[in-house]
Amino acid sequence: MDLFVGLCLKALLCLLWVGCSDPGCVEVESYTEAVKDHHLRLRCISCKRRGETTASGNAEWYFRPKKNETFYRIYHYEYPRGTVIQRTFRDRIQWHGTQDSPDLQEASIVLTNISFQDAGTYLCFINRTFAFAFGNQFFTRVNKTIEMTVVPIANREVASIVSEILMYLLNVVLTVWLVIEMLYCYKKIAAAGEEAQQENASDYLAITSESKENCMGVQVQE
Repeated sequence: MDLFVGLCLKALLCLLWVGCSDPGCVEVESYTEAVKDHHLRLRCISCKRRGETTASGNAEWYFRPKKNETFYRIYHYEYPRGTVIQRTFRDRIQWHGTQDSPDLQEASIVLTNISFQDAGTYLCFINRTFAFAFGNQFFTRVNKTIEMTVVPIANREVASIVSEILMYLLNVVLTVWLVIEMLYCYKKIAAAGEEAQQENASDYLAITSESKENCMGVQVQE
């Protein structure tokens, strides 16, 4: 009993420690296929945060249209605000990166009202400066390249199609199984009813015969 209580306390302490600790950073790949007139999140994540040092940074986004060799600077973010630089992207870029700190781990953006002209190569830069003791500084620069395509309608993924087919087959199997179970129960109830009727008829005949015998016995005695 004492061992069980001790294990429970340790598990509770672990849960509390996990809940109080900082969430882990995961570098997730960006979406690359956009649907016309919809929005898409372009992910740019750099998991190199130093919790024991003071850091600051900024992010820059560049865009190169298809069949073009030149990158255009379209967006710049430095805590706490961002600036859209390219006119064609005005009011169409939303910041979805790090919100509450000048030390950027994520510089993702959401591109809204997408058109076919938005297809091309997007380049993200995360520039970070770490401040150490005695005035020492360390500069890092991380870049992410995203090749984005634009389609007129959403293409369904193979996994989605397969899962829908499996769900349909599962519904068919369950329906057939339910019908079989209902037929089996119906036959079982019908057979039990017939057996009960036969038993009642047999009991009735036995009672009638016994009553006749009793009546005949009374007449003979008279």
